[in-house]
Amino acid sequence: MSATTNESSSDVASGDGIDRTLLLGRPHRRHGLQWLTAGIVLFVIFMVAYSLVTNPRFEWDVVFGWFASERLFSGLIRTLELTAISMVVGILVGIILALARLAPNFVIAGVASFFVWFFRGVPVFVQLLFWGFIAAIYPRISLGIPFGPEFFSVDANVLITPFLAAILGLGLNEGAYMSEIVRAGLLSVNRGQTEAAKALGMRRLTILWRIVLPQAMKVIIPPTGNQTISMLKTTSLVSVLAFPELLYSAQLVYSANFKTIPLLIAASLWYLLVTSVLSLGQYYIERHYNRGSGKQQKKSILTRFMTKARSQTLTPGEQP
Repeated sequence: MSATTNESSSDVASGDGIDRTLLLGRPHRRHGLQWLTAGIVLFVIFMVAYSLVTNPRFEWDVVFGWFASERLFSGLIRTLELTAISMVVGILVGIILALARLAPNFVIAGVASFFVWFFRGVPVFVQLLFWGFIAAIYPRISLGIPFGPEFFSVDANVLITPFLAAILGLGLNEGAYMSEIVRAGLLSVNRGQTEAAKALGMRRLTILWRIVLPQAMKVIIPPTGNQTISMLKTTSLVSVLAFPELLYSAQLVYSANFKTIPLLIAASLWYLLVTSVLSLGQYYIERHYNRGSGKQQKKSILTRFMTKARSQTLTPGEQP
């Protein structure tokens, strides 16, 4: 009778009425289901990879033959130039608009809000078209006094080249989005710190540069990195202006040799490669600005998978 009582007490945990033998079986069932799901996913990946390798219509020899070609590489360089310059313009415009929207002058704040509303509301593709055909609206761009002398005048087609039209379309559109990102970062800083700095006699620009911006960068950097990666891909829309960036360079090639799919794949591989490099850079920049915040960097997917698999295979008495 006492042996039966001891066995019953060992199965029930400290009087809580929970049968531990039932709980010990659950991780093993869950473990098996996870392996089954992983097997199905790997099988699907294998089938897709097998189709990509064995389908002759992909013409991988043509893909890799044009991947490192001079024409696509020159298009890639122009794409990187567009991305860098447009992001610099967008960040500068975004900072100015963010500060203007937070200004106590309601006229300045209203004009900045209208700018953001307009450039966020009109698709970037349409904006590129407008800048590309600006000469149809303003044949000549001049600077002078209204109803008075004219100081400067130039043909719009000469001034607004496809490259400049692309910079204006991409940069101003990006500035509207960056203004919201910067404004959110500035508002995330505790206002008490700004008031304390004012009480110490610090100037407004010094407060912004030394106190507010360093703390706001933790909020600004992640979406800015995403916007940079998005800008890299958005530059493909510049092909409508006949500017020979990466995609348009590929279009020029396949319009001559009719190898449409291989050339599009080659261009996509360049986009994926540069996006991966930018994502890696974004990771290290975020880690730099998160120093001292108490946030730990997430482990890689492979590390988490191996740790979880090992913990599930341990017996109840073992420690991970």
